[in-house]
Amino acid sequence: MDNSLIKVASICRHHAQNLATLTSEEKDRAINAIALALESAKAEIIAANGIDCQNAVSAGIPKPLYNRLKLDEAKLNDAIAGVRDVANLSDPVGAIQIHRQLDDNLILKRVTCPLGVLGVIFEARPDAAIQISTLAIKSGNGVILKGGQEAIHSCQAILTAIHTGLAQTNISPEVVQLLTTREETLELLKLDRYVDLIIPRGSNSFVRFVQNNTHIPVLGHAEGICHLYVDKAADVAKAVEIAIDAKTQYPAACNAIETLLVHTDIAAEFLPVIAKALQQRFVELRGDERTCKIIDVGFANDTDWETEYSDLVLSIKVVDSLTDAIAHINYYGSGHTDAIATEDPTTANIFLSQVNSAGVYHNCSTRFADGFRYGFGAEVGISTQKLPPRGPVGLEGLVTYKYQLVGNGQIAATYTGVDAKAFNHQDLD
Repeated sequence: MDNSLIKVASICRHHAQNLATLTSEEKDRAINAIALALESAKAEIIAANGIDCQNAVSAGIPKPLYNRLKLDEAKLNDAIAGVRDVANLSDPVGAIQIHRQLDDNLILKRVTCPLGVLGVIFEARPDAAIQISTLAIKSGNGVILKGGQEAIHSCQAILTAIHTGLAQTNISPEVVQLLTTREETLELLKLDRYVDLIIPRGSNSFVRFVQNNTHIPVLGHAEGICHLYVDKAADVAKAVEIAIDAKTQYPAACNAIETLLVHTDIAAEFLPVIAKALQQRFVELRGDERTCKIIDVGFANDTDWETEYSDLVLSIKVVDSLTDAIAHINYYGSGHTDAIATEDPTTANIFLSQVNSAGVYHNCSTRFADGFRYGFGAEVGISTQKLPPRGPVGLEGLVTYKYQLVGNGQIAATYTGVDAKAFNHQDLD
């Protein structure tokens, strides 16, 4: 194992332990200092990203990956706004979840605490470095960032700004570390003694690679195969607007829809309207046999139902019932975010209850599946696992808890045997 990387992780862990003892005010001052430093360095960051984008185009980077890589002023401003939003959130550390008297002078508390050190690996999302560094500091965690080679200049410029901001506070800049080589990715995944959580952000194949090559817990989703089901009781105009937004507002995002399911009773009315609207926005449509009989589009095969296009491509399927729509989503979906368009509240409630996804929506775009839009300030990623944290993960996903028990000489033997003393288990304010 690379001893230099072990040293980096050890230093990060040391400073993370100190960070865990700081007050909310101290952490918030540091986060606001980062926001100011990022604002001061906007020109440098955008210029560095321009170099990355130019190199990526020369290397033939896929369009979805390029869209994630590009960091223009609007995107950077949104990221900085997210930094300030995190500073305004409640501190997730030190919350008392249980406060219970087991017996006289024997008090139990369950208290939230940081995880320790986060390892964050991302392909072409330099803004992720901003979001996750800020959330890590707020939650009392150190973080080791590993950006993709295509984003190396952007990440270095961002890290320089973050370190500049932290240097003006009592938080060591070394609590945020950056790795820059491909070889370090695999080495990072071996650091289970130093890193407590791995957060991969990128393509489905990339996330699966991470999951298959580490013993460290992984928070992430392998795919973003999201659906919109247009029910027979849908408002056509409303459903069209939702579908357009969910597919075209940012097609490279993991919360953009990849499949449109349409009830057979409304298909003849709805499909020509949505096809025209989407094709005007340069969306390539692929349909099942029944869809192709109604509109002139390419044929969708079984592979399409399980493909995350991350581009202006949409597969369409006509279904006979709500039950069929739910069955399709639960079989082919990735558990990310799925939506229904309907004016029937009973149908909507069945959909919301039976679709096994982290996000289930009624009459709105799947593009709302985002930590910033949920009011989390930012997100470290989206988790599609059943166990929490699930969905867009903010601060609450970066803390765990510990049990603190304070006594006055009590021993367990007093509470066992024939003459055992009873616990009173009284919850305290």
